[in-house]
Amino acid sequence: METIKINTSQHIEIDYPVAGLGERVAAYLIDFGMFLIIYFFALIALAITGLEDSLNNSTTVVLIIIFGICYVFYDLLCEVAFNGQSLGKKLLKIKVVSLDGGQASIGQYFIRWVFRIVDFSLTANLLGFISVAVSDKKQRVGDIVAGTTLIKTTPATKMQHIAFHPVGNEEYAVTFENAAILSDRDIELIHEVVQTYYTTRNTQLIYQMAAKASGHLGVNIPEGMNELQFLKTISADYIYLTSRAV
Repeated sequence: METIKINTSQHIEIDYPVAGLGERVAAYLIDFGMFLIIYFFALIALAITGLEDSLNNSTTVVLIIIFGICYVFYDLLCEVAFNGQSLGKKLLKIKVVSLDGGQASIGQYFIRWVFRIVDFSLTANLLGFISVAVSDKKQRVGDIVAGTTLIKTTPATKMQHIAFHPVGNEEYAVTFENAAILSDRDIELIHEVVQTYYTTRNTQLIYQMAAKASGHLGVNIPEGMNELQFLKTISADYIYLTSRAV
């Protein structure tokens, strides 16, 4: 499975899978279906209110042009405003990112939008699909030129989903009392790194995260405790300390 490295706010690289052709097509169909639904509801509303008969031809043409402009610029505006996602991409949990792992720039969004003409025109409709199918990073032509691709995202980790809860509040012994200075987002990131390690067996992720966490807490990893155990321990300490403070 093709992946791309994304730098988190803690400068830890996590591999995210690249979105395939199926996710792209499904997201496009959702967006297209949304416009069809809006169009038909608009027709129904005009018919019910009786405005359809009162509109002259020029007004109808103007409304159609406005609707067409909204459709044409929809992807570009959504990706710029919503960090690489349209409604369809949001529902499919995929997003546009730069190949360097960072957020794509407005220029990159614009370039990939312009090349939709090449990728999805009636005369070259298969070009975009073929490009996604054969390219290493599942890129259509617009992505290749813009230096972007689509990745699969996962919902933000919730505290109740973290696997290393302390067992038994009365029996649990805190190892790092200052774990309470961490934030929920810190713990969520630790969990994401641990889960990524279990999937990829990339030990470098664990070493990097443990080094940053120990430096932030101002502690050394105790003798006999490895980096993975350290991350699980400070997470369990944090959950215990914060739950006791509530």
